[in-house]
Amino acid sequence: MSHQQIVTVSDDYDGERLDQFLAAVLPGQSRSQLQRLIKDGKVTGPAGAIRPSTPVKAGQAFTLDFPAPSPATVEPEPLPLRILFEDTDVVVLDKPAGMVVHPGAGHSGGTVVNALLHHIRDLSGIGGELRPGIVHRLDRGTSGLMVVAKHDAAHQELARQFQDREVEKEYVTLVWGLVQAGRRIDSPIGRDPKDRQKMSTRARRARNAVTRVTWARHFKGVSLLKVAIATGRTHQIRVHLSAIGHPIVGDATYGGVRRRVANDLRAVMRLERPFLHSARLAFTHPADGRRVEFDSPLPPELESVVDDIAAAQQPDEPS
Repeated sequence: MSHQQIVTVSDDYDGERLDQFLAAVLPGQSRSQLQRLIKDGKVTGPAGAIRPSTPVKAGQAFTLDFPAPSPATVEPEPLPLRILFEDTDVVVLDKPAGMVVHPGAGHSGGTVVNALLHHIRDLSGIGGELRPGIVHRLDRGTSGLMVVAKHDAAHQELARQFQDREVEKEYVTLVWGLVQAGRRIDSPIGRDPKDRQKMSTRARRARNAVTRVTWARHFKGVSLLKVAIATGRTHQIRVHLSAIGHPIVGDATYGGVRRRVANDLRAVMRLERPFLHSARLAFTHPADGRRVEFDSPLPPELESVVDDIAAAQQPDEPS
């Protein structure tokens, strides 16, 4: 069944390309899908002729006419998937590190979507053929909590909550150096001007992003942190912590891998991915309006790194 959705441009996106703005506020849609909608005349707004490159202005509203979703063409795969909660509206899962969320270039299978289609028959079609039910994403190397929509109404409401920053997201990470609880990083993020595969706080065009350190446990040379984000920019936590000189341990993309470490930190050499885990997720249930919250403990491979560091040195007290 086709449906309409109206999105309004906030100050964060003033001057952005239309396709980039829509991709940012509708994370379940790929930019190429949105470009097709625009070119097919399915996106209307204040301007007469609208193109993907049309610059948007704060306060403008755009109406998107989504066609009836096509059946997912991604093949179901009997992959292990830890489902923490499921009802007729949503699924909350605990994604393992190393698993890509949806098919794309270089990843035609083995994704969260492939596994979901095996375990769950009804998923929202708004995300398109390759992203059914996907409201938000985690990086391949990041483990932890995700919410998935089982029908279009749930998808629309969850997408609105993410856009309006009503979803609470807290991560656990291990970083190099000393970072105090209470630290707030408020730096816009955009594409790195020198490497389009990376994000940066030095981008020419960037969107507001805020990361808060809510808790810290200090070791010699590293800090175990809990960080909360309201915005969900690509690689946000990784970029922000690297920008203040405290990259995530094990994050090769943003400077978190070191060839030589002190003997009491040797445990970090076992890491094959960034030490970043989505540990807490809270949102308003799209059907009944109750606030729901989910927690995920550190995976064993991350917990063992912390335990070994703690055994090798005497940490400070949590703050």
